[in-house]
Amino acid sequence: MGNRPREVAALLESVAKQDVPPARVVVVGNGSPLPEFPEFPAEVTTVELAENLGVSGGRNVAWRRLREFGDVDVVVDLDDDGLLVDADVFRRVRDLYADDPRLGIVSFRIADETGETQRRHVPRLRASDPMRGGEVTTFLGGAHGLSMAMLEQIGGWPDEFFFTHEETDLAWRALDARWKVVYAPELLLQHPRTSPARHAVYHRMTARNRVWLARRHLPLPLVPLYLATWTLLTLARTRSLAGLRAWAGGFLEGLRTNCGRRRPMRWRTVWHMTKLGRPPII
Repeated sequence: MGNRPREVAALLESVAKQDVPPARVVVVGNGSPLPEFPEFPAEVTTVELAENLGVSGGRNVAWRRLREFGDVDVVVDLDDDGLLVDADVFRRVRDLYADDPRLGIVSFRIADETGETQRRHVPRLRASDPMRGGEVTTFLGGAHGLSMAMLEQIGGWPDEFFFTHEETDLAWRALDARWKVVYAPELLLQHPRTSPARHAVYHRMTARNRVWLARRHLPLPLVPLYLATWTLLTLARTRSLAGLRAWAGGFLEGLRTNCGRRRPMRWRTVWHMTKLGRPPII
């Protein structure tokens, strides 16, 4: 969004230090002009958007631009204020995908400058050990790899989500198409410790998109269970009255507005997610 020039420069420097260089690098200005990147050793493709399309829209622009080149097998998305600490991250990503043709999504581990991983950055219910990897049912938006073959099959990010839960929407579609979603904690992105509630639209978008997720992807008997579970959790966790009001408004918006095409997941996908430790009711 044009407000982190030094962070973007540092991120690109960490990308340049990878022992397996990226085939392509795309930087999207989400409603913002972009500077030139003359010091980066590889060519950087810049795309400047006239308006902010949100997280989903910006990532879709980058994906489609990479697809136009025709020589990219795996897309790695990185937050603009993140940093690759290790030089072997891309090599490890390459090897993971080479070893498993059904690997669709790889979620990195996100840790702050002290090495601590916030609980919300562990993509499973039992989050006490951030170093425990394996198959999961969602992934971290700040740093991940996506199979281009998978994206061609299931489609890209849900543009209308703008921000929050777009990763879960993509992960559920991937799982239903029998692609694997894996959390690989050895892949580290260093990221400042933050709260998602720092964004003014967080509570409204979280509620609206949660309802859209259920309406788009869950078998009908699970829709009320999923929404009831998250309503109770939100009431228990949210301490701000203004936040609860915004959340309630977003929930109603999610019920009343068009959520896009409904494609409920198969019951075998529900069972698979349950075996992985997170049935789609929470």
